[in-house]
Amino acid sequence: MHIADIVLLIHFVFVLFVVVSLPVIWLGIRFNWLFIRSPAFRLTHLAAILLVVGESLIGITCPLTAWEYELRGTESAQSFMQHWLHQILFYDIPEYVLTIAYSLFALLVLATYKLVPPDCYKKNGKR
Repeated sequence: MHIADIVLLIHFVFVLFVVVSLPVIWLGIRFNWLFIRSPAFRLTHLAAILLVVGESLIGITCPLTAWEYELRGTESAQSFMQHWLHQILFYDIPEYVLTIAYSLFALLVLATYKLVPPDCYKKNGKR
């Protein structure tokens, strides 16, 4: 396995975390799963989508994408893993469409965070 494939796999896991965590949080609300109230989990999820939106708004390429391409030296020589993960992660649509989609998704994450906040310590030190 090429190092670039490992970077691509990390990128895929990051995207999976960002996308799947929101419905998992909603399911956790319904089924009263305690881990969805974890401040570490919720803040990590919120920070991850805000990072994606920030990159998109300022128009920079994701560092993981740039690193992967740099490690490969070319986009044309694709391994099996690269081919299929690229089919899942990358789309041939205008950048502004992705920025809007990322922003709307971030708004859903923020609304969920506000409506169902993590279980942080209260002011008196008790839960």
